[in-house]
Amino acid sequence: MYKRILLKLSGEQLQGSHESGFDTERAVWIAGQLKQALATGVQIVIMVGGGNYARGAQLADDKIQRITGDYVGMLATLMNALTLADVFNSEGVDARALSNIEANQLVDQFTHRRAVSHLDKHRVVIVAGGTGRPFLTTDTAAVNLALELQCDVVVKTTKVDGVYTADPALDTTATKYEHLSYDEVIANPSITVMDKAAIGLALEQHIPIVICDLLTEGNIARAARGDTVGTLIGEKMA
Repeated sequence: MYKRILLKLSGEQLQGSHESGFDTERAVWIAGQLKQALATGVQIVIMVGGGNYARGAQLADDKIQRITGDYVGMLATLMNALTLADVFNSEGVDARALSNIEANQLVDQFTHRRAVSHLDKHRVVIVAGGTGRPFLTTDTAAVNLALELQCDVVVKTTKVDGVYTADPALDTTATKYEHLSYDEVIANPSITVMDKAAIGLALEQHIPIVICDLLTEGNIARAARGDTVGTLIGEKMA
């Protein structure tokens, strides 16, 4: 069983059944899954995306700078962190939102000491703002944060139960990978479940990544226990 995990939640997952925005019912369901995981004694850090509101790369064009688009995306993650923390607390999951971009009237600034203090008090820590710098995705920010807070594993939840040879929604012959090495993911352009910069950082620092389905009951708790779930990205198997 792991002592501390980094859970990566995308903005798309938080929009639930809506076309955009925040789905409170989905957040309530996630809170229930976190309760199961917390019962194992694991500490949970969440890096939240913002794609349900805005994606920096999509906003950028000949009128809007990529830097501006990325900052708007960071603001979107902040909205998710604030609302997610409220839902978790209302559901009995003690949670605190922290931000890597300054918004002192709304949320506490992320510091290593503050985050560790919350974790030691058995609180879920939700981090917004990515790395606080443009041109870096929240996937890369998730791996970076996991390393800073000495998490044992990064758990990225998706819409499918792992990484497949092709999109299983489009190709019925697609098969799931149980295990992939970092090098295999980096070298294969068809594997886009996590950006290559994030995988490269995980490779350099030897932190494993689990890719699994968010909406499978108990998956987060199983991942926290170290059970086989989804696809494991890690060192090359002998």
